[in-house]
This record gives sequence, C-alpha cells and structure tokens, in this order.
Amino acid sequence: MRFGLILSEVGQGFRRNLSMVVSVILVTFISLTFFGAAILLQMQIGEMKGYWYERAEVTVYMCIPVAPGCDGATATQEQIDAVQAQLEGGTLSGFIEKATLETPDEALAHFKEQFAGNSIVDLATIDSFAYDFQIKLNDPNDADVIIDSISGMPGVDEVRDQRALLQPIFDVMNAASYTAVGVAGLMLVAAVLLISTTIRLSAFSRRRELAIMRLVGASNRFIETPFILEGVLASLIGSLLASGAVVAIVQFFVKGYIAERFTTYAFVGLSDALLVAPILVGVGALLAALSASVAIRRYLKA
Repeated sequence: MRFGLILSEVGQGFRRNLSMVVSVILVTFISLTFFGAAILLQMQIGEMKGYWYERAEVTVYMCIPVAPGCDGATATQEQIDAVQAQLEGGTLSGFIEKATLETPDEALAHFKEQFAGNSIVDLATIDSFAYDFQIKLNDPNDADVIIDSISGMPGVDEVRDQRALLQPIFDVMNAASYTAVGVAGLMLVAAVLLISTTIRLSAFSRRRELAIMRLVGASNRFIETPFILEGVLASLIGSLLASGAVVAIVQFFVKGYIAERFTTYAFVGLSDALLVAPILVGVGALLAALSASVAIRRYLKA
C-alpha cells in the first residue's frame, strides 16, 4: 500500500469538503471541551470532598430553652459532664482525635466574628447559644458511631454531622458535571453524524475514481483507508484544540484566578489537565475512526 498515494487522497478529500471538515473540527472541539470540563469538575468535586471531609466535625448541641426538642429545659452541668465522659470513655475515644467543649460565650463570640458587619449580629443574644462539643474524628466516616452513641442522652438537643451540610453543595456540583457530560454527549453524536456525512460526500465526489480503483482490483481496505484518515485527522485537530482549551482553563482560570483568591482550598492542577488531554484525543480519534469506517463501508456496499 503506497502511503504517499493515501495521503494525497486524504488531502484531496479535505480540499473538496473543506466546509464540512471545518464543521467536524469545531463540533469535536466544543463537545470534547465540555467532556474534558466535566471530567475536571468530577476531579474538583473529589478534591473538595477530600479537603472538607477531613476537616468536617461532629457537633453535639446541648439543650437550651429555645431548642425545639428540649421542652424548655437547659442542659445541667451533670448532663454536660456525662456527655464529656461518654466521649472520653474507652468506647468512643478510639474514634475521636479531639473533642472541645465550647461555652455559650465562646459560641456567641465566634458567631459575631463570622458575621461581622451583618445586621443579624445585633439580634444575637447569649440565650440563643448552648454548650456544644466540637468533635474531630480520626476518620470522618465514623461519624455515625458518635451520633448513635450520643443521640438521646439526657440534655442533648442534637448531634450534627457537618458533612450533611456540605452534601447539597456537592449534589449541585455533581448535577452541573452530569449536565456537561450530557451536552458533550449530544455534541459528540452530532460530530459522529457530521463525520459520516463528510465521508459519504467525499466518497460521492470521487465516485468515478472509486469505480476505476475497483476495476483495477484495489482492495476495500485500500479504498477505505483514505476516508477513515480524513475523519480521524479532522477529529484529531478538534481533539487537540479541546485539550489545549482544557489546559488553558486550568492554567489561567483555575490556577491563575480562582486559586489565587481562595488560597485555603484545594483545586485541580495542571497535572490533572494533562491527564485529561490524552483521554480527549483518544476519544476523538476512536469515535472518528469508527464512524468513518461504518460510513465508507455502507457507501461501498450500496
């Protein structure tokens, strides 16, 4: 098989169907950029979960009169000591890295510090805050052990796993990621259809040449190869553009903008983008090869 002849056929096909080839490149570029962004978003969700879950605590709120489940009662010192003894006992101590008792005065001070400048601070009073235990676990996944052991003890209003507060945020991010995957999937279908149409048009424009090649005994493989390469090369250009876009987004937007303003959080990095880039190139080339192969074989059989 003469490689030079095949390349010349590929170039001829590009020239005859330039507008369709450009369309394939653009659709592949946009769809794979969405696909790469969705992969990076899933990586970011994993980074954030790891960051926040390691810092998530279990909080034990003791009773105060305004608490719904306390029937107007306030936790006594004996009840607070009982909870502390339970946390420091042999059963739970192995799960706990650190347990800190926070007084109402300390809770009020932290609240004012956190919401400084907000009018809600003026409404806060010491009666709105209870004694609470801030519990740092060795493994955040053991939160249920603490909740089951402390819930229901006298004087305990609520035992709250802070991870439950973060889960809605991760659910929204997951929904955004799935939406990006869905959009990318639809656009990849459009790219596949465009590639098939481009190959069929290219074959139709060279129908006389194909007929002559068949008459002189050219194999189907020899005839099909230039058309498959047309689809693969067009898709490959779009894939490389998508890979460059993903790397640029991470380098200049995530690292150059977001990470500089939120220095305490973990974000995806350039190494993650470089890991995604070969995936985009592989997906683009594979889809193009399959769709072009099916299109030209169906045309030749027609």
